[in-house]
Amino acid sequence: MFDIERWQEIFDTIRKNKLRTFLTGLSVASGIFILVILLGFGQGMQNGIAEEFKEDAATSLWVWPRRTTIEYKGLNPGRQIQLRNENFETITVSMGSDFEKASMLYFPRDVQVVYKNDLLVYNVAGTNGDLQTIENEFLSEGRFINQTDVEQNAKVAVISNKIRREVFVDVETPIGEYLTISGAGFRIVGVFGEHGENEGEEERLFVPITTAQLTFNGADKINNMNFMLPERESFDDMVAENTVFTDQLMRYLKQKHNVAPDDDRAIRIWNPIQEAKRFYDLGTAIEIFFWAVGFFTIIAGVVSVSNIMLIVVKERTREIGIRKALGAKPWSIIGMIMHEAIFVTAIAGFTGLIFSMGLLEIVGPHVEVDYVLNPSVNFNVAFSTVILLIIAGTLAGFFPAWKAVKVQVIEALRDE
Repeated sequence: MFDIERWQEIFDTIRKNKLRTFLTGLSVASGIFILVILLGFGQGMQNGIAEEFKEDAATSLWVWPRRTTIEYKGLNPGRQIQLRNENFETITVSMGSDFEKASMLYFPRDVQVVYKNDLLVYNVAGTNGDLQTIENEFLSEGRFINQTDVEQNAKVAVISNKIRREVFVDVETPIGEYLTISGAGFRIVGVFGEHGENEGEEERLFVPITTAQLTFNGADKINNMNFMLPERESFDDMVAENTVFTDQLMRYLKQKHNVAPDDDRAIRIWNPIQEAKRFYDLGTAIEIFFWAVGFFTIIAGVVSVSNIMLIVVKERTREIGIRKALGAKPWSIIGMIMHEAIFVTAIAGFTGLIFSMGLLEIVGPHVEVDYVLNPSVNFNVAFSTVILLIIAGTLAGFFPAWKAVKVQVIEALRDE
């Protein structure tokens, strides 16, 4: 039941102690405000990290050869390692159940790309159809390289959106147009795009890898192998599976090419999920730090509430004595003090929540810096934090209230 007199007493007390009440409320509100803002930026970091790794499939990895740096089995360091079709086929057979997609890349040298007598300065790469999924490319028009193209050594090409914009401005669609690559004609069958702003990936066009090796004297050489592992329910499971696959892959390639087991530079593997794990671990650590800062800020506010309630009890000692002399029950006196603590904590907490959520709602969508994107916080989490704060404020008011109950009537009436 709503007690008008009780709430009138609370407002009277607040007016009498308005400066202390204001400072206490400010401390509590700032605690909630800081916590919500920090949590918002913690989520913004998670969003930013996800966006940074969105350009390629999260479970993908890239393998490419370099030179040996350690003498091994009588072979001098400095040997250039060359991956070949046989390596890819062996991995596909022996480890095929461990990955979902696999592709290889061959980059022919000294090739010229010509369109209608105009020399184009773009790179050519031979590959297969799985590359589209591994590199998370989307199709704007037509199709990508497929298995039939690879098996039939088809002379088809897939160009990028960038090439389409720069070269084919005078045609409605480049599909069906022909490019001449080192004297051989290739029909354009598709246009692809890259997520993000990685224009370097759009400086190239793709042809079937078998066609590239055969047409441009590549024999069975490949420059790159790419794999995409299956996604798992948890991030930790994906990392663990990725680590096992990477170790097996590296062990096979080192044995095949006579590379010392401790030579980490001869064959390189770029593993986005391992990079992502480092960033996620850092983000988790920062989020824990944010929670700690917000927690201690809120604790400071709760202590302020307890202190001001102690002052209120001291200032109202005589009043409390009179109430007890007139037969006031202990719980009515406890309720009187705790009502004030709850009121101050709730008003300050919800004020901090409203201002912080409003700020994130207005500013968050416009924040786009490296590894921070659209800072935001789940309203349920923020609201639950305020409820916990109110509970803490209630406990903070209980101890001064209990002290008030313990006041002896005679001593209270003597208080000046």
